[in-house]
Amino acid sequence: MMRAVSRMTWVELKLLVREPFTLLFVFVFPIVVLLVLSGVFGAEAEEEWGGTTPANYYVAAYIGTVIAALALISVPVHLATYRERGILRRLTASSVAGWTVLLSQLIVGVVLATVGSIALIVAAFLIYDVELPVAIPAMILAFFIGAISFITLGLLLGILMPTARSAQAIGLGLFFPMWMLSGTGPPPEVMTDTMQSISSLLPMTRLVSALQEPWFGSGLDYFETTILLGFMFVAGAAVLWRVRTSA
Repeated sequence: MMRAVSRMTWVELKLLVREPFTLLFVFVFPIVVLLVLSGVFGAEAEEEWGGTTPANYYVAAYIGTVIAALALISVPVHLATYRERGILRRLTASSVAGWTVLLSQLIVGVVLATVGSIALIVAAFLIYDVELPVAIPAMILAFFIGAISFITLGLLLGILMPTARSAQAIGLGLFFPMWMLSGTGPPPEVMTDTMQSISSLLPMTRLVSALQEPWFGSGLDYFETTILLGFMFVAGAAVLWRVRTSA
């Protein structure tokens, strides 16, 4: 069983990193926007940035962007392509369980999110000399909970969409509004009351907050991580149900 998962994971990793959207939205887009925003807003600590500099504020938030971009754009398109071309059906017919493919894509997603986040942190550290996380164990735990939760949501989106094009459209339609309103665009303190109300309902806001709290030394945010775990269990159950009913 583990041998099948490891082999499928290696294949999925090679396939996913060849997709232009993966390279653009996971490794290029977050770094470029982070560096631009940090340069535009300067290096002075301000109250609207939580008492820290814009670079420090955004580096933790944009780890959430790496995760969300991978989960909402790359993973759904990749999985929907498998469904559209009948690859999942052929794999199932050849005695490869559907959950094996999904588990391998989850593992690959976490690996790519980790690599993309490390690249983001290194770039920000070299250019803007940002601070490293204060509560590192809590930060690592929040990262993996957030990554697994969002990638599971991406798997659900990919397994529900009939075509890769529809998965791409829905994924982009979900990603960009959340990216603008979840603390990775303007900070919540400068948003209008309506924008803040919308922001509080978005899953990406929960992710960004869960990452920023341990980064700045407040420790693990149990409220936010519990919400993320709820997303993970609900989406995971829906994915498994969809795989069984479509087998």
